[in-house]
Amino acid sequence: MRSIGKIRNRVEDEVFLKLKRIALAVLAAGFALPASAQDASWDSVVAAAKKEGKVVVYNMALGAPYFTAVVKSFEKEYGIAVESLDLRASELVERIRTEQSAGRYLGDVEMVTTTMIEEQLKNGDFIQKLPPVPNAANLRPPFKATEHSVPAYVQPMGILINTRLVKGDDVPKSWNDLNSPKWKGKLLSDDMRPLGSGNTLFAVLQNNMGAEFNEKLAEQKPVFSRDMRNDARRVARGEYPIYITQVFAFASDLKGLPVKVIVPQEGAPYAQMDLAILKNASHANAARLFMQHFLNLDSQALYANAWMLPVVKGAAERADPDAQPYANARLMGMAKLSERPDMMSLAKKLYP
Repeated sequence: MRSIGKIRNRVEDEVFLKLKRIALAVLAAGFALPASAQDASWDSVVAAAKKEGKVVVYNMALGAPYFTAVVKSFEKEYGIAVESLDLRASELVERIRTEQSAGRYLGDVEMVTTTMIEEQLKNGDFIQKLPPVPNAANLRPPFKATEHSVPAYVQPMGILINTRLVKGDDVPKSWNDLNSPKWKGKLLSDDMRPLGSGNTLFAVLQNNMGAEFNEKLAEQKPVFSRDMRNDARRVARGEYPIYITQVFAFASDLKGLPVKVIVPQEGAPYAQMDLAILKNASHANAARLFMQHFLNLDSQALYANAWMLPVVKGAAERADPDAQPYANARLMGMAKLSERPDMMSLAKKLYP
């Protein structure tokens, strides 16, 4: 009888364990809606977004045609108007801070750098937690959504040269080549002292190339400008042989002109652009739908063909042959929020 009892107990234990595993599996599955329920839930978001009728997007595209193309495709597909506020990073940060602090919730969604979102979360209650955006499931490694934001695209920077003025062995292969005596007084650059692309470049090169690199670069007396899209055209016109803060995409519309973007062998400094919904957004559903549209394959392919790094699977492969080197460029690093005050202070010291 004892042996029979042991057998019965063992069988009961095995049955219990099986039932426990099944229960855990069912419980885990309960956290995810069935596909039909997910579709119905998202359909309600789309319907609510269309009822809202518009979305206000704060961004730093600086008039970029690929951003405009995504906006137009969104408006065409959903019939929802997009109001776009397009400012430089430092201006946009202050605009959002001022509005939010005053309780004036005018913007719905922002497209800003990862570090700017980190700063907003650290210094104020400016953005809200993000409900699921289905296309975020298609992000390619190493890009990931957070509870407040989703990656939008990556904006790398390289070196722009005038191919008539910079030839043969003079073409820079390394960032170190910029410190050749032949380029003293002949380099054009985004201003490295304030918040923006110039200081991002400065910080990444400081961390990756060493302090001596930036010290030598300062001795080259680069000329600072704050008109990034026009600066590329200044190089194309021959005003300067080299522009050293060239966002890849800002040169993609210069085909046929005597310019070329160089990706140095060490890689490209970059800023990751993220999408987040601003606090108390009046058109929160439309903001969420705009994010979804931005992460679809067609929108991301527009960015890949504009020489950006897309963040969703399959988009880089759809880039045109001339865009492939830039859509798949080696990345060097991002600026760090924790280092920003020191980097801006150092830049001001080297460039008084």
